[in-house]
Amino acid sequence: MSIFGFFRRPVFTLEYWMDDGWYVGRLREVPGVFSQGQTPEELLENIEDAYRLMVEEADECTPVKPFETKKVSLAI
Repeated sequence: MSIFGFFRRPVFTLEYWMDDGWYVGRLREVPGVFSQGQTPEELLENIEDAYRLMVEEADECTPVKPFETKKVSLAI
């Protein structure tokens, strides 16, 4: 078994609907990841590709200079 067999694949909620004969969907937990397909299976393939591209782009955009983080509590 490869080392990749030990990693769990992320699980997201796919929300989808019909629009003009196409299955259109988005990942609820990942803003901005939308796609479409002619079948539910094609939609799933396309949404996986969209997510993969988003992750790859985020890796490329990682700032060279380290940044600070801070946990905050918001009163809403």
